[in-house]
Amino acid sequence: MAILGINYAPEPTGIAPYTTGLATGLAERGHQVAVLTGFPHYPQWKRSKEVSAFRSDERIDGVHVRRFSHSVPHTLSWRGRAAMEVTFGLQLLTSRWGRPEVVVFVTPPLLAVAMAAVRARMTWPRPAIGILVQDVYSRGVTETGAASGLSARAIHAVESFAVRLADGVVVIHPGFGRDLTERHGVEAHRIRDIRNWTHVDHPNPSASAAFRDAHGWSHDEVVVLHAGNMGYKQGLENVVAAAELAGRSGSRVRFVLLGDGNQRADLQAAGAGVGALEFLSPVREEELPAALGAADVLLVNERPGVAQMSLPSKLTSYFSAGKPILAATDEAGFTAQEVMASGAGVRVPADRPDLLLAEALRLGADRALAAKLGQAGRRYSASLLSATTALDSYEEWITDLAESRRRLANDAGCRGAPGCIGMR
Repeated sequence: MAILGINYAPEPTGIAPYTTGLATGLAERGHQVAVLTGFPHYPQWKRSKEVSAFRSDERIDGVHVRRFSHSVPHTLSWRGRAAMEVTFGLQLLTSRWGRPEVVVFVTPPLLAVAMAAVRARMTWPRPAIGILVQDVYSRGVTETGAASGLSARAIHAVESFAVRLADGVVVIHPGFGRDLTERHGVEAHRIRDIRNWTHVDHPNPSASAAFRDAHGWSHDEVVVLHAGNMGYKQGLENVVAAAELAGRSGSRVRFVLLGDGNQRADLQAAGAGVGALEFLSPVREEELPAALGAADVLLVNERPGVAQMSLPSKLTSYFSAGKPILAATDEAGFTAQEVMASGAGVRVPADRPDLLLAEALRLGADRALAAKLGQAGRRYSASLLSATTALDSYEEWITDLAESRRRLANDAGCRGAPGCIGMR
C-alpha cells in the first residue's frame, strides 16, 4: 500500500506523528508500506538549508519513504498555501507509485489530494482509494477568514469532489463525518471514525521537576503551557494579552509558548517586555512529556470563530500528561466538545484574556480540582486514544478497501464471460 501526505517524520507536531505512526505501525504488522511525502518544513514553515535535493528515497523503520520538493510559503496567505499544495501535487502526478493495491491520501493538503486522487482513478488496474481527513478544509478557510465568496465555494467544491472520489473515508472526529455527509454528499456508510492516538509517554515526575528547575520556573508560580504550532488559527494574541494582565496585576503566573510557527515572530514582538510571558523553542519528542509534566496547566487556545475545522493534535498529548486542560475556544467547537467529553478541563471564551487568566489562577490554586481533571484526562486517553486500537481499526479499514476492489475487479472481469460467476 501507499500513503500520500505532505507531513511526515521528523516533523514533531501536527499531522506528521500520526501519518508516521500509521505507516510504521502497519509495516510492523507485516504490510508493505510506501510513503510519498514532502521534506520537513513544519511547524517552522521553513525547509532546512542543509537539504537541497529535489527528490530523495530512504528506508525508515521498515517503510520506503520518498520525499519531494515543494514550495513553502514564507508568509500566511491562501495563495502561498495553494502554491505549496499544487507543487506537491504535481510531484505526486509525475512520480512512480509502483502498483499499490490501496492508496491512502491524507488531507490536508487538499489540492494535492484532489490531483492525486484523479490520477489514482485513471490508473489501471485502479487501486482502492482511501482519504484520511485530519481537517475539514472548506470549513477552515471560512472560519479563519482565509477565503470567502467565490474562492470559498470553489474550495468547497474541490473538497466535495475529492472525498466523493474515495472508496472510503476516515475522519478523526464524528463531527467531521457529519459535515462530510451533510455538506459534501458523502454516504455515511463510506465514513469511519478513527481517533488520533496518544503518541507521547506519561511524564516522569523527576524529569518534569528537572525541566522546571532548568527553566527557572518557581514552585510558587502557576505555569500555563501551550505546546505546538503558533499559527493563525491558534489566535495566541489572546495569551499575550492575558500575560500582560498578569503582569499589571502582579499575579504569580507564567504563560509559556513552546514550539514554532509562522506567527511566532509577531507574537514575540507583541509580547516583548511582558514578564509573565516566555517563549521556548521546540523540544525533541522524547523531551515533550517532561515539558508537559513540568507545567501546572496545559493550554489550548483558538482564534474566535474557529470551531469545526479541526481538532488540535496537542490534545492527545495533553490527556496523557495528566494535567488540567484550559481551553480558550468556541463553546460550539469540536475542541470544547472533546475537552468536556473527557472531563479533563475547563473552557473559557476564545477572546477573553481576563477569564483566561482567572481560570489559570483558579486551576493553579485548587490542587484537588487540578488532580481530578488530570486523572480524568488519563482515563479518557487510556479508554479511547490507544495506538493499538487505532491501528487495529486502520488495518481493518484498509483490508476492507482492498477486498472491495478485488470483488469489483472480479465482477468486471467476469461480466459477459461464459460460465463465469462474478461476486456481487
